[in-house]
Order: sequence, then structure tokens, then C-alpha cells
Amino acid sequence: MKSICIILISLLLITSCDNSQPEKAKGNLVDNPLSASNPDADPALEAPVMTFTENIHNFGTLVDGEVVTHQFKFTNTGKTALIISSASASCGCTVPSYPKTPIQPGEEAAIDVEFNSSGKVGAFDKNITITANTVPTQVYLVIRGEVKPNNAIK
Repeated sequence: MKSICIILISLLLITSCDNSQPEKAKGNLVDNPLSASNPDADPALEAPVMTFTENIHNFGTLVDGEVVTHQFKFTNTGKTALIISSASASCGCTVPSYPKTPIQPGEEAAIDVEFNSSGKVGAFDKNITITANTVPTQVYLVIRGEVKPNNAIK
């Protein structure tokens, strides 16, 4: 008799458990406004995309003290507006500047990078980190070259 009671209680517990999905999994709660129209959509598919014509620029040989600039051109090839929140360089000798307004899908823009070679004799590789509302959130650019002393190049 005890074993029958245990079996009945076990069956009652198993059938009374709520096996339904939580509300969030059902799509009733939407955390990402990009997927409001389709709660099952991957947010990365809706995100803006920075498509650069180049990610690395080689300045070649520079003379110590020379200040050079380069534009890294890109297009937002994503489906939503691109918003760049910051641009930073691995060294104070490199100064990036970026658009402060949203770049709409299909629009082109550029990251301007200025490099001051003063006191940087030798080969250089400088990284620029762009942070935006992309997936992943960071994109990396590189400038490189070699700085010769003033008297080395004639």
C-alpha cells in the first residue's frame, strides 16, 4: 500500500509541474528594441556594420618630427544607424577623430588619424580602437611605418 501511495504522489507531482517556457523565452518580454518585430531575430543581424576599405595603413618612411594624417574610410553596411562612442590610440602620438553623428545604413564616413613622429625614431605600429554599437563593439585599425632621424634622409 505504501508503494502505491508513493507512486500516486510521484505521478501527481510530475503532472502538476509547469513545464511551460518562462515568459521571456516565449518572446513576451523584449529586451532588445532591434528585435521587437521579431523576438527570435539575432540582434547581431540587425546591428550596424563598419565596412572599411582598409584596416591597416603604412605611412612608409617618415622624417623625425613629421606630422602625417590618414583617413580610414568606411560604409555602414548594416541595417541600423551606426553610432561611434569613442576612438582611442595606443600612444599619445596618435590622435584619432570620428563622426559624432549617427551614420545611417549605406552612408559613408571616415576615421581621421594623425600621427606625430617627433621623437619616435624607428619602426612603429600604432593601434586605434573604435568603439561603436556594432557586434562586436570594437573595431581595430593600424598605422605603421618607420621614422628616420632628420639627418638620415636627404
